[in-house]
Amino acid sequence: MNTVIAAIELTAAAAFVSMPIVRNRYGTAAMAGAEAELARQGVRTTALRENGMRFDASGHEWWAPGGIATLLVVMAGLNLAGFDWLRPVNWVVMALLFLGNSVIVYSNLTAVQTVRAAFARKNDPELARIDVPALLAVAESGFPAWTWMLQKVRNTVVFAGALLGSAVLVLA
Repeated sequence: MNTVIAAIELTAAAAFVSMPIVRNRYGTAAMAGAEAELARQGVRTTALRENGMRFDASGHEWWAPGGIATLLVVMAGLNLAGFDWLRPVNWVVMALLFLGNSVIVYSNLTAVQTVRAAFARKNDPELARIDVPALLAVAESGFPAWTWMLQKVRNTVVFAGALLGSAVLVLA
């Protein structure tokens, strides 16, 4: 059981660091495209940076998945060491893995609404008139087409791993 859980945790850890690696490699191009789109819309090109919006792997775009991956690697190591007291901890980790990935998927699906709301809270008329769907579409085009398949695979691996891990814990 411990080996299976450790394998699931290591696979999920790899899945979590895959997207920041892609963002690190291609995020600059995505940001340049987004800034060009802002200029096309007649909005200051610094608006995204001023509001903490970026497409690279800096800030929480790296430390959040990196932190999750680190936790999963530590848990895998402890599982491989054979600590039986980890069973309830593994339950919590599998549940949080599933719930955390659900939050990430929801965030991705509601990105347009979230960005619009964030801009609206600033009470800046220039931000309020940004065509957010167009902005995000241009930013997304800065990433290779296979990025979206990687994202789907990552989500599938994490969701399936959390469910499989829970099943293994139930059956053990």
